[in-house]
Amino acid sequence: MTLGLLASGSLGQAVFERLISSYKINFVLTDRQSEGIIATAKKSAVTCYAGNPRNGKALESLPTAQCDVLLSVNYLFLIERDLIRLPKVLAVNIHGSLLPKYRGRTPHVWAIINNESITGITAHVIDEACDTGDIIDQLKISIEPEDTGADILNKFRESYTDFILTTLAAIENKSYTLRKQDNKLATYFGKRTPNDGQINWSWQKERIKNWVRAQAKPYPGAFTYYSSKKITIHKIKFSEHGYNNEEINGKIVGIENGSPIVKTPNGCITLVDFESEIKLNENMILL
Repeated sequence: MTLGLLASGSLGQAVFERLISSYKINFVLTDRQSEGIIATAKKSAVTCYAGNPRNGKALESLPTAQCDVLLSVNYLFLIERDLIRLPKVLAVNIHGSLLPKYRGRTPHVWAIINNESITGITAHVIDEACDTGDIIDQLKISIEPEDTGADILNKFRESYTDFILTTLAAIENKSYTLRKQDNKLATYFGKRTPNDGQINWSWQKERIKNWVRAQAKPYPGAFTYYSSKKITIHKIKFSEHGYNNEEINGKIVGIENGSPIVKTPNGCITLVDFESEIKLNENMILL
């Protein structure tokens, strides 16, 4: 069974490197920033297209491209009809959630923000909508209370390839059953950028903690401001420090061992790991 691979980032590269020893990969499509995938393709003599594939651009560059299964792993671009119709058997996407929940981008980050305790991986048929195709298989993955977005990505990295190999074996042996998604249960979350990480100090402390850990380093991080100075926060913990409920949320009500203690509507939090170009002091108001 031959493959066409659509992949991006370190996760896509890890899968690519593992699949090479098990399957004939006729071509790989990636983005220009995924230099590791481009280098692996060159080293392995796999035809590679790097760039936006839309409006037929990829297949124009790969006029003889063909495959039995088209496999998409962490691919940055929306997949259009020309690619969906290319494989002889199936076009398959590997998505980092338990569909139909968390369709869309960065689902593991959104799952942490929303205080989920379970996420997972779904193999599904690619159609022309976003993550709506029939489900081939799923794998559950736990989200522990202190897991960050990077922690979940590492769990994905440990599980993705074995899950994909199992899925491909089922397709090759024709031992899979397609299951339609229940659209009434579907949720969708859009793309996140580093600028989307600002903390709202009127949120409950639990949401603030989830917001921070979901985006903790090496991700760009949640952030706040004092005056015009940005403070990036990577880890917090709940504090028993007292506060006056009438005081403004975001006020630094104390300093403990150099760590600011900040008031929220339902309790205080301590900034455990943060980056600031200014010294944070008691009575400052974070925005």
